[in-house]
Amino acid sequence: MKVTIYHAEQCDRKKCTTIRMAKRGNVKIVNKLNMLPVGAIILDPFAEKAVSPEDCEAVEENGIAALDCSWKKIDKSSIMFKGRKNHRSLPFLIAANPTNYGKPCILSTAEAISATFYIVGLKNNAIHIMSQFKWGPHFLKLNEELLEAYSHAKTSMEVVNIQNEFIGG
Repeated sequence: MKVTIYHAEQCDRKKCTTIRMAKRGNVKIVNKLNMLPVGAIILDPFAEKAVSPEDCEAVEENGIAALDCSWKKIDKSSIMFKGRKNHRSLPFLIAANPTNYGKPCILSTAEAISATFYIVGLKNNAIHIMSQFKWGPHFLKLNEELLEAYSHAKTSMEVVNIQNEFIGG
């Protein structure tokens, strides 16, 4: 499990999922963007391409990279994503974390990392990440139908089509 996170220091450290994951040795926190691994799938809510099972090889070889910042400051923080390759957004999912419970697409960093692992087919990694939080297993249960559907898609376009069918239907 290779996960590297740039931490923007914009959150309450007591509630920060990145800090908790780092304490348990599941993620590496870096303080410079150039320390994100080359070739990693970079979680970027502004990316045009959605994460899909076709990203599994990149995740296995180079890992996942994320930016931990406040959703309230995401527009300002998005500049940090510029100039990087392998950007992927997450499809529609519902947050289960206490701060944003029930809100669509406002996931914690742990939820985003877990969802990425699940969608690319590394479900045990997803379960392991979520097992560190009281509410973590509920995230997987709440989104089980969607996560399963996304994980059976073949391409990013299929993931987006599944998302659009769910939202529209």
